[in-house]
Amino acid sequence: MIVNILFVIIIGFAGGLTVGAGFVAFLTVLGIIPRLTQLSKTMKMIRSYECAIVIGAVSGALATLRDTSFSLSPVFLIPLGLAGGIFVGLLAAALTEVLNVFPILAKRVGVQEKIISLLMAIVLGKVFGSLFQWLYFIDR
Repeated sequence: MIVNILFVIIIGFAGGLTVGAGFVAFLTVLGIIPRLTQLSKTMKMIRSYECAIVIGAVSGALATLRDTSFSLSPVFLIPLGLAGGIFVGLLAAALTEVLNVFPILAKRVGVQEKIISLLMAIVLGKVFGSLFQWLYFIDR
């Protein structure tokens, strides 16, 4: 029984190290954080971004290990969700900018002159999909 528990601990720890190493490699090799600060014109706050990512990753890992629930007021949750959405959006924008995803996609699909329409379709699809998921699946 103790051997099984130790085996599960070792596998969990190895999986965590693997995912963590991949996450760090993703952020450093692609230069996501510097590009994010460049896009948002907040280069002097790069340490804050790095600390926020580390604290967020550690808190998220700890929260998934426990059955944690918070009873927070919707007045507090709305700005918190908005800030999280803005951060994820900026991170995604920095990633797509670094990888030049949209120009490559537009060239492959053959809609280079309609790149703004392509961007708007992606943005509106994300917004409507998120709203549908939030309005339909929350509290059901």
